[in-house]
Amino acid sequence: ATVLRESADLCERAAVVRSVIPAVTHVDYSARLQTVDADRHPRLHGLLKEFESLTGCPLLVNTSFNVRGEPIVCSVDDAWKCFLATDMDVLVVEDSVILKSHNRAAAASDRSSYLAKYGAD
Repeated sequence: ATVLRESADLCERAAVVRSVIPAVTHVDYSARLQTVDADRHPRLHGLLKEFESLTGCPLLVNTSFNVRGEPIVCSVDDAWKCFLATDMDVLVVEDSVILKSHNRAAAASDRSSYLAKYGAD
């Protein structure tokens, strides 16, 4: 906490670990959590419960699905193209689970041309 108050270097202050889930904890120790209940969202709730049973962590981080400079994914086709061009290992669409390891040839041929359309990360 001392580094947060005393350092003028924003990078140094931002690098301080503030919780056991640093990916969701802001520099002011707040977080924007969303809850899911079994009655309204049974599939997502089930996924979260299974993830917790496997990892001991009861949450997932929700982020946008795109590379920097690209519009957010809006279709299965968009998802497939982004998946092949990035370092993601698994893509889940509805009831389908697609493994990058089973699609290496397609990923290798698409990556450079796809990412060249957008600015470097």
